[in-house]
Amino acid sequence: MTEGILSADPMFLITVLGMTIVTYALRAGGYWIMGRVPITARARRGLEALPGAIIVSTILPIVLQGGLAVGLCLIVAALAQIGLRKEYVAVFFAAAAAAALRAGGL
Repeated sequence: MTEGILSADPMFLITVLGMTIVTYALRAGGYWIMGRVPITARARRGLEALPGAIIVSTILPIVLQGGLAVGLCLIVAALAQIGLRKEYVAVFFAAAAAAALRAGGL
């Protein structure tokens, strides 16, 4: 247990190092390419809409599978985030709503 990092499997270390290099190269390459591409107004609008689209495509299957309680908790979290602008407080409100809904049998 206390043998240290150098006693790890060499293939594991090579794999982690390789994934690190590829991840960095993709991120840096994206910034490098986008720094050389002229961004039109249409492309800018598309890039600005992308985070919302990613959030919806991630959360919608969870809501559809989780049912009414999950949907209500997400609404509570969204309203808390919009009203208070504090992520942790929004998560707290969503957890409290989930606890209340589960206690109520939903």
